Amino acid sequence: MSTVQLARPWLTFDLGREMQVLSWAINRPGFVTASRIIWREVRNADLPEDLDVHDWFARELKSQGETASVAFLTSRDVSRFTQARAQVDSITAHAVATVGLSNAERVGHRIDRRGQDWGTINVAVRLDHALSQTGLIEALSIATQARTAAVIDSGFHLPSGLATGTGTDCIAVAAPAGAADYAGLHTEVGEALGAAVYAATSEGANAWVVEYGADRMASPAPAR
Repeated sequence: MSTVQLARPWLTFDLGREMQVLSWAINRPGFVTASRIIWREVRNADLPEDLDVHDWFARELKSQGETASVAFLTSRDVSRFTQARAQVDSITAHAVATVGLSNAERVGHRIDRRGQDWGTINVAVRLDHALSQTGLIEALSIATQARTAAVIDSGFHLPSGLATGTGTDCIAVAAPAGAADYAGLHTEVGEALGAAVYAATSEGANAWVVEYGADRMASPAPAR
């Protein structure tokens, strides 16, 4: 059974067992085996321009005994995390998200956000259905699609069109190792995964707007 624990500035998603995890997280990216996915909340003052972020984060993780965990950095208040579970037939997906939209982007475009506050969307999802590495790759694509759909449906308008995410998003998908190569939209695992990620991301995006107001989406000029 997966559980979520908050001890700000840390947020921990305990997967309940060792699982294969695929992500592009700052700590332990790629295909790894882990039992926990964690978030570290940061502020601008924590990350001055001359800081080696990887070395700093490694020390922070070591101090918590979390060097083996897949780990995100986020400027979002981690106490504002959202989570959702979805079950389709015998398959269950559990998604946990932190959603900040202060550096929202539309795919295929860039906005110059130098000197701005930076937010991010970090999503972790646990599946109880065993997948091969090929299946895990497809699962990550479905999670990304669900994140994008949730942000689009939230209706954040940028000069380039509706936002599709932020410039610093990260997603991690965990599942037991197995032989199943498919996790697409026509499968039970894809439906459960997509529903959980969409719900958690949508709730987080709406909460961010309530907290900060739609005027925070006023955007600087596109990057040149």
